[in-house]
Amino acid sequence: MMLAVGCAAVFSLGFYAVLVRRDVIGILAGGELMIGSANVLLLASGALEAAPVFGSASLLVLVIAAAEASIGLALLVTAFRGTGRSHIDEFGEVSG
Repeated sequence: MMLAVGCAAVFSLGFYAVLVRRDVIGILAGGELMIGSANVLLLASGALEAAPVFGSASLLVLVIAAAEASIGLALLVTAFRGTGRSHIDEFGEVSG
């Protein structure tokens, strides 16, 4: 029960970071916090249930989180090289 409360607290911190932060790296970090807390809760519930399917689902979540982070950082580097800005408010228009 305490683990679920802790995971909910970390998830809430990540959600707060996504809502409040205006730089792209802070938003990506908040998203990673949310994915990580959900993954910890998935692993903990799998350990309590003694179900091995939660371990493979957790591995899938880790792979998706790594792909999300790498694609997000690649988009940030591309946008920064093109415009020289990294705040989300400064990306008002999309030009090709």
